[in-house]
Amino acid sequence: MPPVVSTESPHWSLPATGGQTIASTGLLGSNVILYFYPRDSTPGCTSEAHDFRDSKDQFDACNAIILGVSRDTIKSHEKFKAKQELNFDLLSDEHGKVCQAFDVIKLKKMYGREFEGIERSTFLIDEKGVLRQQWRKVKVKGHVADVLAAVTEITG
Repeated sequence: MPPVVSTESPHWSLPATGGQTIASTGLLGSNVILYFYPRDSTPGCTSEAHDFRDSKDQFDACNAIILGVSRDTIKSHEKFKAKQELNFDLLSDEHGKVCQAFDVIKLKKMYGREFEGIERSTFLIDEKGVLRQQWRKVKVKGHVADVLAAVTEITG
């Protein structure tokens, strides 16, 4: 299990699906699962979104809000959310400021070229806004179960 962090989470505010803006300060009183993923509609990202979607009732029972973040546009997020029948909101960080605050922008290589992209990462923020746990370089298979176990542990 990744180490417990226990530091205040960065403050942020981003446009979200459903025509809303979601800010970290408005989430106090709930546990927050903030997961960063590279791109809408790619195989790994779709699989991860399905795993969170399919476990949402269990996260709800732990007073946990699931939020997915990528640098895709709101328009792209709305299409992805509708097509995959996602039951949680997606946040658009087109300029990468929140990605930088959580240090998830990394140099990647694909087909011999280098580019900056989001390293699949998840952060568990408790009801008081304290960053309790983080997972970096996430492998999709089994990840949501690990996050659910961690949030269950902090809620008793």
